[in-house]
Amino acid sequence: MASPAFAIIIPARYASTRYPGKPLVPLVGATGEARSLIRRSWDCAMKVPGASGVWVATDDERVAREVEGFGGQVVMTSPDCANGTERCAQAAASIGDAARIVVNLQGDAPLSPPEVPAMLVRRLTEDTQAVMATPAVRASRTVYEHLVADQAAGRVGGTTAVINRHGRALYFSKRVLPYLPAQAAAADLPPVHLHLGLYAYRREALEAYAAAEPSELEQLEGLEQLRFLDLGLPVSVVALDPLGWDPIELNNPGDKPVIEAILRERGYS
Repeated sequence: MASPAFAIIIPARYASTRYPGKPLVPLVGATGEARSLIRRSWDCAMKVPGASGVWVATDDERVAREVEGFGGQVVMTSPDCANGTERCAQAAASIGDAARIVVNLQGDAPLSPPEVPAMLVRRLTEDTQAVMATPAVRASRTVYEHLVADQAAGRVGGTTAVINRHGRALYFSKRVLPYLPAQAAAADLPPVHLHLGLYAYRREALEAYAAAEPSELEQLEGLEQLRFLDLGLPVSVVALDPLGWDPIELNNPGDKPVIEAILRERGYS
């Protein structure tokens, strides 16, 4: 079965609570060239096969000017959008019928694997009851240690996903879940899944999400996807084997040198 067409929207908010101005933070690649985070997220989106179009959704003129400067498409959204999914819902309404499925490639995840969006879209064709699909990667030893170190230091790092036997999400958390006994924690591949910042939504699911009030868990964890679970809407998780690199997101200033090192290792200019 052929995958349906999908559009990519990259939500980008300048006024990040944890890292203000994050979309414009320069990241130096293999050639020594500095490109803004939003530019590198756009570069990542442009490598995705099968997309009908790519847009950056923002409420900030500085981000819009940066995107227009490198030839990207911008959709201006309200500053009242509480998170990237609400921003995608508003942007999807603006771009019309570009596609019935919208992929959210988050603006702080420039190391996202470009083959994953099509995998999420295919999952929605297979799991017809799911309203949204999202990926999670089995943690490598270094990813697990990075997550645990962030947690021990009181930093908000990556998000973990807890998945049932049917490939559906049970929960997402900024804590390292599930709890691991010592033997499991010492394994080369600890049984922890790192959630990646990509989502594929059905258009009607975005509309339902935007119409609903935020849930308590969503507000406590700061994780937008928990609203779907709170509404009782099935979320399908595509579980991936460990990647050849650590897909670190730019959550804190300390993540910047880690991401730059991976950009150099992977030969990204």
